[in-house]
Amino acid sequence: MPIKSIISHEEFAKTDIRCGRILRAELATSTHKPAIRLWIDFGAEIGIKKSSAQLTHRYSPESLIYKQVIAVVNFAPHQIGKFMSEVLVLGLPDKDDNVVLLSPDFEVAPGGAMF
Repeated sequence: MPIKSIISHEEFAKTDIRCGRILRAELATSTHKPAIRLWIDFGAEIGIKKSSAQLTHRYSPESLIYKQVIAVVNFAPHQIGKFMSEVLVLGLPDKDDNVVLLSPDFEVAPGGAMF
């Protein structure tokens, strides 16, 4: 996939990317495409935020509990059916275009920011 556009360091610095721990995960039954709803703890500064992601090809809700994930926490909330997604969980496509979540190799503090 070609690079979409070039952004400056200042523009990228506006993106608040943090690590959080999934505390709760459940199948979304009212969405057009299969998805999992997530409640993610980003520590005392940010708190618990919700997200919805199409992860069902690689993950079950149970397999996500306590998993650390990387997310953008300063996007505007997005309504997905009756669910309000507050953060964007980051992932990359595998060879079959299924989402593989980004997560740290080692334990980090909830809310830890990218630098």
